[in-house]
Amino acid sequence: MLHLVLNAPQIPQNTGNVGRMCALTCSRLHLIHPLGFVINDRNLRRAGMDYWKSLDVHEHTDWAAFRASPHAPKRLWLFTTKAERSFWEVRYADGDGLVFGNEGEGAPKWLHEELAGSRVTIPQANSGLRSLNLSTAAGIACYEALRQLR
Repeated sequence: MLHLVLNAPQIPQNTGNVGRMCALTCSRLHLIHPLGFVINDRNLRRAGMDYWKSLDVHEHTDWAAFRASPHAPKRLWLFTTKAERSFWEVRYADGDGLVFGNEGEGAPKWLHEELAGSRVTIPQANSGLRSLNLSTAAGIACYEALRQLR
């Protein structure tokens, strides 16, 4: 099983898209608080997340709680524009966690430091643009890992 880890996501629609993908791929979604929205039926419906009850989702009060969780992956890959190694150069394993920062600031400095040896990037042809949308990047990463694991 793959784990997708969203650190302090801000936009419910992005989280909804990642959640839908996780439900369809039988991947586990980890949401690290604080979130930029409230998870409730009204917000879930608005974001089109009617499948939320089929999703293997775990919420964590903070990064430390996530790392201490028995449900957390042991090996993590931080997807960031601030990496030299391409995500194509990695051999993913069953149980790996794919970590993403939030839409506004990306991953914080302390997270870059903690996962310094496992930072990867999705190559961009146009380096003048900031980055991919969070849910698009998560989809690209998830399906590459699944391709390797099949």
